[in-house]
Amino acid sequence: MAKTNPLRKFAEKALSYPDFIALRLLTFMFRFKVKLVGTAGVTILETDLKRVVFFQKNRTKVQNHIGGIHAAAMALLAESATGFVVGVNLPGDKLPLIKSMNLKYVKRSQGDMQAEAWLSDEQIHKMQNEEKGDVMVAVKVTDESGQEPIICEMNWAWITRAK
Repeated sequence: MAKTNPLRKFAEKALSYPDFIALRLLTFMFRFKVKLVGTAGVTILETDLKRVVFFQKNRTKVQNHIGGIHAAAMALLAESATGFVVGVNLPGDKLPLIKSMNLKYVKRSQGDMQAEAWLSDEQIHKMQNEEKGDVMVAVKVTDESGQEPIICEMNWAWITRAK
């Protein structure tokens, strides 16, 4: 029997409230746990716990020298979205770890950005039933124009937590 995941339990409870409250609760919790996400001001726009959409406003704190969202902030956005879906779908006795990130910056971004990450049922089943392993988490990062200025591959692993 898999150990209860406190992150998932909190997320399910939060999602029982109306969306405007639920998403604020989830964003607050994620910013509290991942301090850099709070500093950057990343927000959760929607989730069903198999899929999530994160948002990054193009504000001064995250801008590069040409006024766009900094490359590192784009990577943070993609890593956070994929980490969230992995984190809520692992059993509570497993520790999620980013194994690799492959980022290709293909065009200049315009304005605010969103990252949408999702897991398949097969990936979730694997995460729930294997002691350790890894999955390539799908993520799509788009800017205000709807274009993908960055192409990402995020490989997440999990291991059993140390006691």
